[in-house]
Amino acid sequence: MEYHVSVHGDDQAKGTADQPFRTISRAAAIAMPGDTVIVHAGVYREWVNPANSGTEEHRIVYRSAGDGEVVITGAERITDWKEEGDGVWSTEVPNSIFSIRNPFEVELSGDWLFDGAFPVHLGDVYLNCKSLYECASLDQVRNPEVWPDAKYPEDSLLKWYAEVGPATTKIWANFGGKDPRKENVEISVRPYCFWPDKPGINYITVSGFTLRQAAPQWAPPTAYQEGLIGPHWSKGWIIENNLIYESKNVGISLGTPIGTGHDTVNGRHKKGGTQREQEVILRALHTGGWHKDRVGGHIVRNNVIHDCEQAGIVGHMGGAFSRIYNNRIYNIHHKRLRHGAEVAGIKLHAALDTEISGNIIYSCYRGVWLDWQAQGTRVSRNVFFDNLSEDFFVEVCHGPYMVDHNLFLSLMNVRNMAQGGAYVHNLFTGRFVVRSELSRTTPYHFPHETAVAGYSNISGGDDRYYNNIFLGDHDENKEPVPITFFEHLPLKPRGEIGEDGKVVMDGVPDDSICYLYPVGLGSYDKHPNVKDKQWWEYSKEEFAELGEDVIKTIVEGNAVLPVAMDGNVYLNDAVPSRHEPDAKVYKQEGIKVEVHPAQGKVRIQISEPALLRGASPMVVTTDLLGKTYHADMKYEHPDSTPYRFDADFFGNKRPDADVTPGPFELTEDGAVEFEF
Repeated sequence: MEYHVSVHGDDQAKGTADQPFRTISRAAAIAMPGDTVIVHAGVYREWVNPANSGTEEHRIVYRSAGDGEVVITGAERITDWKEEGDGVWSTEVPNSIFSIRNPFEVELSGDWLFDGAFPVHLGDVYLNCKSLYECASLDQVRNPEVWPDAKYPEDSLLKWYAEVGPATTKIWANFGGKDPRKENVEISVRPYCFWPDKPGINYITVSGFTLRQAAPQWAPPTAYQEGLIGPHWSKGWIIENNLIYESKNVGISLGTPIGTGHDTVNGRHKKGGTQREQEVILRALHTGGWHKDRVGGHIVRNNVIHDCEQAGIVGHMGGAFSRIYNNRIYNIHHKRLRHGAEVAGIKLHAALDTEISGNIIYSCYRGVWLDWQAQGTRVSRNVFFDNLSEDFFVEVCHGPYMVDHNLFLSLMNVRNMAQGGAYVHNLFTGRFVVRSELSRTTPYHFPHETAVAGYSNISGGDDRYYNNIFLGDHDENKEPVPITFFEHLPLKPRGEIGEDGKVVMDGVPDDSICYLYPVGLGSYDKHPNVKDKQWWEYSKEEFAELGEDVIKTIVEGNAVLPVAMDGNVYLNDAVPSRHEPDAKVYKQEGIKVEVHPAQGKVRIQISEPALLRGASPMVVTTDLLGKTYHADMKYEHPDSTPYRFDADFFGNKRPDADVTPGPFELTEDGAVEFEF
């Protein structure tokens, strides 16, 4: 059955092509498995709340008709503005306009959201579809100042402030000299654009829409993870070919359901975040149906996602067994009125057997953040640049996770507080943070399942690096620099030097200090090598002879795991690890990278292919990579078939031996150029 929707339709009509419905919600209330809802050009100011599931064989499809842009927005247009002088305008709206909650009354809140200078609310004011900056008082609307943390300082001069009364909400705004009666000015009204209010609405396709201006709440992993659009703890959604922007927090949420809750207090004693997250996982396994046959398995592809203040895509557990590919994600967390964990272009917890590939992620606070249980996860053929914190953050995971054929082009490339990763055929141009995390114990799983197989802390290591290129950054200082957990480049001025010769970092506990290493793999020099005899291979007598200090370290659980490295190339003074004594190291660059964030483009020029061509003797395979220590699991596809990396970034075939390190297989002598 086909249902048609048009801005010229009527919800009392039949929903046919010649008698269409007026709202998408009318069709969503009655669409059944196998039905298609075709939406014609126009602006639809509604929250689409699908009532029924499709099936794997008979999906329910929502798609644009192709006769113009189809907009689903969580905002309403306001034209009744009064000029108050000094560039300030005001309006007063009835509270009855708001759906579910008044976003100008509800504060941004939740776990792992950091304190800010003033309370920030879920509401926003939009000038020509672009949100203004909330401020703390009417005086700041009259006398706007640049918000110091904003990525785009001039934008932060456009301000709004609101006061909520029992019947109405009054809003004051500074539109930078523009007349709001002549422009398109809107305000947040609804929390979602396309979102089922109950879990278990499966096999839905949403294709070809513009979805914008929603006010979902902050989405930590221990809470109900709201988003502008998402499946709300369901299975088998396809979200494709959409333009998604101006979410107060998350664009697409694949995460935890409404029953999760985030009660952080048990009596008078607050449970730690690690314990609360463990409980959420175990509760989902016990009562929430967290199983690959019931939850996850989504496809998110070919979308453009931008201007969301928390994450472009987020998910805890509900994003497992999914594919996220060919999306363009940018301007995530660029206003920075409040900061917290959970901020990235893509932020996933428990991304079991999830593929993140072919995405272009730039001008975000960070690119991809995999937190907890990245097992069977693959990050492949993505392009990262102009990300403030780092391109890739992997935290308290045990692996195996695979990172191959990516372009990491920001100042900091990887923040690794995990173990069990394989990095193959990547181009790295930035710095690394590598550290253990002994204070937190996190789960690992049986291969390709949600069932928990065990728990461990993160001693670090169990990583493999094969056939990568490291392009140095002209910095002659090769010593590691202490930085804080959430610090980024360029670093703020360092404090005084203590008696131990280290930088004094006021207010930062020792276990929150990381070390930033130069481009290359020198950060692994203190790890053992996988080719050497490991402590667990010693007999009882040999173990006793290791020495008191070594035994004490092992018994306390601080023994780092071994690493493996080979076939990597280091250009422009990038630093190899001691584990690669015969590494190919060249003073000259050979590669030039041009980044143009305003255009969303990158150009890679390789001037000396001869430095790279055939520089590694091996094709990387599952057999070469072996198994991870804790999960005892191979690096392999979700269907258990082995990896063989015999094709490059573009799918070009590699030779059976003597391959080119990095993402591109080079076959010609002359200079080559790639643009993304």
